[in-house]
Parts: sequence; C-alpha cells; structure tokens
Amino acid sequence: MKNSNGDETATQTFATWLHDQLARRGYDLSRPRSGGKSSFAADSGISPSTVGRLLRGDNITDTRVLGLLAAALHVPLGEMLVRAGILDERELAYVRHPEPGERRITPEQAADELGIEDEQKRRLFVNMTETLQRTPPPTESGGRTAEQ
Repeated sequence: MKNSNGDETATQTFATWLHDQLARRGYDLSRPRSGGKSSFAADSGISPSTVGRLLRGDNITDTRVLGLLAAALHVPLGEMLVRAGILDERELAYVRHPEPGERRITPEQAADELGIEDEQKRRLFVNMTETLQRTPPPTESGGRTAEQ
C-alpha cells in the first residue's frame, strides 16, 4: 500500500479533497459542532469517529471504509483508492487493463476452465474454437478475398 507509511502530504491532500467534496454536497463542516460530519456519517454508514479521522488527515487504509466512502460520494472505487494513496495511477491502469499474458491454453483446457463437461458440447466448443483460430482476418475492405 502506498499510503501505509503515513505520508502526511498524501493524507492531507486526501483530507482537503474529502472536505471539499462534502462541502459541495451541502454538509456543513464550518464549525466543530455544525453537524456535517455526523450527517455524512449517518448517510454513508461510516462511523462519525472515522469520518473525523478522514477529515483530519489521519491515515485510513481500510478498503471497506474507502468503499463506503466511494459509494456515498458516487466516485469509482479505483479513483478513491488513488486519492487515498493506496494505489497510484499506473497501478490502477494496470488493474483496469492488465497486460495480456504469455499464457496460451488449448481449446480443451478452455473447456475445462469453463466447466463444459458434456462430451457433445465439448466437441462443439473445441471444433468451433479451432475453426475460429484458423479463420484468417477479413481484408481491409471488410470482406473475404476471392481465393477463400
């Protein structure tokens, strides 16, 4: 986790961002007893003490809390994890779009992994997959060549 070392800059940046998000949504955070923290805690399902720690810039890396926070603010969880310093943008991009691996499997292995047990369905799946693997890509015009 990126933020587990308690990086004050990252946690304070997150606290400022969260404060702005709550204020924009109408939660009054202008004074200690203005009720905004308690209201948001009730609306989000996060304890008031945890909301207070988040707003103070304490290091919160509990993904359950961040998930509740993301849901309450209608922010994708991935963005919340980046803002909280758990992931960086590069790591999030990798999670969203992993690089294709070198692992190639046979149609039979794919049928096993997909749970296709019926022998007739397996043969159909394997034959169709092998046919699709042999089929040349369409020409630039979108059709097949005359030789096919």
